[in-house]
Amino acid sequence: MLVTLQAPRLILSGGGAVSRVAEVLGQFGLSRPLVVTDPWMASSGTVERCLAPLRAAGLRPAVFHETVPDPTDTVVEAGVQAFRAGDYDCLIGFGGGSPMDTAKAIAVLAAAPEGTHIRAFKVPAQANQGAVPVLCIPTTAGTGSEATRFTVITDTANDEKMLIAGLGALPLAAVVDHQLTWTVPARTVADTGVDSLTHALEAFVSKRANPFSDDYARLAMRLIAPNLRRAYADAQRGGNGPRDEEAREAMMRGAMLAGLAFSNASVALVHGMSRPIGAHFHVPHGLSNAMLLPAVTRFGLTAALPRYAEAARIMGVAEEGEGDEGAAAKLVEELEALNRDLSVPSPASHGIPADRWDGLLETMAAQALASGSPANNPRVPDAAEIVALYREVYA
Repeated sequence: MLVTLQAPRLILSGGGAVSRVAEVLGQFGLSRPLVVTDPWMASSGTVERCLAPLRAAGLRPAVFHETVPDPTDTVVEAGVQAFRAGDYDCLIGFGGGSPMDTAKAIAVLAAAPEGTHIRAFKVPAQANQGAVPVLCIPTTAGTGSEATRFTVITDTANDEKMLIAGLGALPLAAVVDHQLTWTVPARTVADTGVDSLTHALEAFVSKRANPFSDDYARLAMRLIAPNLRRAYADAQRGGNGPRDEEAREAMMRGAMLAGLAFSNASVALVHGMSRPIGAHFHVPHGLSNAMLLPAVTRFGLTAALPRYAEAARIMGVAEEGEGDEGAAAKLVEELEALNRDLSVPSPASHGIPADRWDGLLETMAAQALASGSPANNPRVPDAAEIVALYREVYA
């Protein structure tokens, strides 16, 4: 079996790792970074966790802080203009998935002729060229974008989340520091945590899974499953009392490993259905994944029963000797219980009007199928089955 494995060339992981960002750049001969982040990271001063060590090393980083949740083509174009206006030899994505995905998309688009739209790189196109290397520093334990060859950008003209994939979107290096997650709100900790669990589980059952992605996915599930509730509880305490550093570090490593897993096996139906929800209703990506995960997992059980059962055993929700059918059923029960414990709303309780939801079902199903991700699912749905799943999860 031939396997192509794609991963960053360097990953620096551990508490306080961000203080060594200049050292990481120096190993690659890079010294003129444009830091891509979001307005809150800039206004709160959190981005100084990245900028201060760069300045201390004698570098003069510039900042582009106009990224938005669910990054858009217009923001990417603004970022390319900022990049081309300076003399930069690298991009640093600092923040959650949105700044990291934006930095990747800027690198891809800046390598193309002026006037090119980012939709030119939508899957199945291959975005294999980047204008400069990208270094990613995640501040949430969830998206895994620091380790993947993917970026997701919203086409504002079509209300479509476009999957863009290729070596041009693969970070050169990642700095993974769990201490950056300590100020993240509990809701975000929950949503990004379920996102990382979804990455690991979907990579594990994907039709494109391979021995390497399986190893990453197994490790990720072993780290995430026992620590997600603990990390959420730690975030709810808001720093009152001792930090649960063990759980936070486990979640950060699990998210990165899950990113490596799905970068090399791809995601499946949950992500295919999740992106249209984000595009049309602006639901955070991890939250829309969580809304879908139990129902979509139940939908695919019979097509990959041994895999789902193994996932249940890895996550510790089924005994080693338990039969596949019982173990897989316990996996769905655990995903439903996890949503309850993390206060994950349904689309209805999140405030999405029923008439708008129903009116977009056919469009969302078509967009989900067009993304290609549902084709990786153990049980590949048609449009009618996707519509039925959307209806099931709504209430």
